[in-house]
Amino acid sequence: MIVQLVRKGFAAFSLLLLAAVAFAANEVAVKSPNGKLALKVSVVKGTAYYELSRNGKVVVSPSSLGFTLRNAPSLDRNFSIARKAVRGINEKWEQPWGERRWVVNQCNELVVDLQETTKPNRKLTVVFRVFNDGLGFRYVFPKQQGVDSVIVDGEETQFNLPTAKNIWWIPVHRDNSFYESIPRYTSMASIDTVNTPATIETSDGLYLAIHEANLTDYASMTLLSTGVGRLKSELVPWRSTGVKVYAKAPFSSPWRTIIVAEKPGDLITSNIMLNLNEPSKIKDASWIKPGKYIGVWWGMHINKFTWGQGPKHGANTQTVKEYIDFAAQNGFSGVLVEGWNEGWDGDWVAEGYKFSFTKAYPDFDLPEICRYAASKNVKLIGHHETGGFATNYENQLEDAFKLYQQHGVNAVKTGYVNKYLDGKEWHDGQYGVRHYRKVVEAAARYGIMVDNHEPVKPTGLCRTFPNFMTQEGGRGQEFDAWSEDGGNKPGYTTVIPFTRMLAGPFDFTPGTFNFENTGRKGTRVQTTLAKQLALMVVIYSPLQMASDLPESYSGKPAFQFIKDVPCDWEESLVLNGEIGKFVTFARKDRNAHAWYVGSITNEDERVLQLPLSFLDRGKKYVAQIYADGADADWKTNPYSVDINANEVDAATVLTLRLAKGGGVAIRIIPKQ
Repeated sequence: MIVQLVRKGFAAFSLLLLAAVAFAANEVAVKSPNGKLALKVSVVKGTAYYELSRNGKVVVSPSSLGFTLRNAPSLDRNFSIARKAVRGINEKWEQPWGERRWVVNQCNELVVDLQETTKPNRKLTVVFRVFNDGLGFRYVFPKQQGVDSVIVDGEETQFNLPTAKNIWWIPVHRDNSFYESIPRYTSMASIDTVNTPATIETSDGLYLAIHEANLTDYASMTLLSTGVGRLKSELVPWRSTGVKVYAKAPFSSPWRTIIVAEKPGDLITSNIMLNLNEPSKIKDASWIKPGKYIGVWWGMHINKFTWGQGPKHGANTQTVKEYIDFAAQNGFSGVLVEGWNEGWDGDWVAEGYKFSFTKAYPDFDLPEICRYAASKNVKLIGHHETGGFATNYENQLEDAFKLYQQHGVNAVKTGYVNKYLDGKEWHDGQYGVRHYRKVVEAAARYGIMVDNHEPVKPTGLCRTFPNFMTQEGGRGQEFDAWSEDGGNKPGYTTVIPFTRMLAGPFDFTPGTFNFENTGRKGTRVQTTLAKQLALMVVIYSPLQMASDLPESYSGKPAFQFIKDVPCDWEESLVLNGEIGKFVTFARKDRNAHAWYVGSITNEDERVLQLPLSFLDRGKKYVAQIYADGADADWKTNPYSVDINANEVDAATVLTLRLAKGGGVAIRIIPKQ
């Protein structure tokens, strides 16, 4: 990582900052660098509260802070402010990969030391960082006399939102444990307990997103509704004990984050979550490389192949070599292979303890496949499905990663298809958080990148461990093959950029070209072909999969866009968007002078005006446009696509016509 501290005028900046802080005995306040957001922290009758306003209007009304502990008095009352400190942070750091190369971290930090006024006189520190577009805060439990271990029964963190009107949300553990519910859009009065990110529309025209950053050795935070517009942190418990968090002093909680935006697209471009994670712990990240891949995967979902042994076993040497050939011919850097290892026969969800992560099936020659892939400049992407048996996986981690390292496999997709880990604990409780971190850290030691499916939600840890490339943690395109509700509805992908994707990269696996070739009668891909191309830009993942079978791409001119589009970006912009209706992204290639645009719509046909003002002025470009045909419709004619090229410049305004369930994908390159 490269960090550049901005020091010019820092002394004057510090004086201004101190002037912005109120030092009443039990009250302190600080503003964002641009002065629009104002935070106040106070203690009233022994209870600590924070409140946030924007341009003088309340965003978060007084909301309490603290903990409920087991076998100890609650740590949420009898407080006074013992000390407060403030500093400005203004730096710029470089990502090894991402939606943008450079990230600006500018905020004002307020540290508040709370101390009980009655015995046992314990201390609790709360650190707040006020950004121009939101707030992050965390608890720091310091080492102190008489307190060694802490058992957290509950977090008393409130988010009281007086203007909250409607919310996009998914329930907690109700449908499954993998965050794979379809986001609901309801009034605030209609929710109970919701997962984060939770995206909220206010009555005064703002958009809020509540989430967390740097989830480390702690329970995932969900939000419990305690009244209309009143939310409370509800930590996912250990199912075996009901405890939320076991900790030893000193310890820090994850950051609680609130993005405050004037328009929906500003939620997407916020860097608060990344900025609240620690810098990379991997000193040399040169081996960590984004890339596009294909996989012996979709064939299993549509019943062409099987994961287990038999006449249709997909992970066999000959088939994998054919996929490697296709990858090499079309510029893909990797081939994912599922079902190569012992343990898939029988009911592997119930018997995941039988998985071996070092023993291949007889028809899969791992050394030969890796040798062949290397000769074609392609990498095998390994696969470790655990069936949710986390301990069985942990017991084999070192040997499994050694095997991959020996054969040059530097990426692995992990999976945990089971409601509980080890048959007992939630994926997003402290048990799961510890397990997933252990896997990522072990992978880093062996030079292996991780794509985690059925995970705990992303919270920006990819900054600290940049080998932690992407995750599922949402309803992916695989649901189009076999879900009982017929597949993802056309509007689904116009919601997730503003909800799930606020948490981080999403291995959604776009790029399907054969819409009727699915595994269950009545299911299908509910998009046009042009929208599948646009999703390669809209849905960000540094390991981006083109999901379909090689034969589905054969002879299709639209496949050229998938071959061209990168997955590592210099800059990313959200040009327009309304949640659940449409969204348009423009992303600049990090490694070439090219821009890519993806625009998608829901069930409704629409026409959008697209100014190209993000292009360099004074230069001419060629826009290669892949648009819905005049007769395109996701239901009746999804394959109709028009491909043309136009000369454009920064003054050009393109008119985009998006069919029902459709989209537009554009590659913009300098004119030669």
